[in-house]
Amino acid sequence: MSHRLTTINICKEALKFSGAHFTIFSATDRERLHGHNFRVRAEVTAPVDDNGMCFNYQEIKTRLRTICNALDEYMLLPGKSPHLKIEHIDKQYHVHFNDEVMVFIADDTRILDIRNTTVEEFSYYILDQMVSADTFFIENDVANITIGVSSGDGQWGSSTWVAS
Repeated sequence: MSHRLTTINICKEALKFSGAHFTIFSATDRERLHGHNFRVRAEVTAPVDDNGMCFNYQEIKTRLRTICNALDEYMLLPGKSPHLKIEHIDKQYHVHFNDEVMVFIADDTRILDIRNTTVEEFSYYILDQMVSADTFFIENDVANITIGVSSGDGQWGSSTWVAS
């Protein structure tokens, strides 16, 4: 195995999801409900093998597409926000913020294990889904992987996993 490292950048048109959300700024201040067409990219650094490649990076694209599809066309809520109280009542989520109660159809909503619905948190969420699934990255000697999420042109949030 070579000690030469390379970085593979994956930023395909199909790596995206559309989602409704609101960003929470404080216990009393939030954005209005709105949506984005979020784009996702990955940068993976690994050694080049004797065959002139790091690994079959189709695996990265497949994983990213699966995660994007699971988020696509949903109301996205931060399940770990200290400023929200989320109740599942019948077929709805009742979301309490400050003095407001917002009601969302449960089947149209994803409650994510994040603190806020920001590109910073979405990038970490997707990264965690990628690396916690199995030992693929360790088995392929991946040095690091960075996941970026964009809510619009020129605006990205990224999170990085580094092999220990």
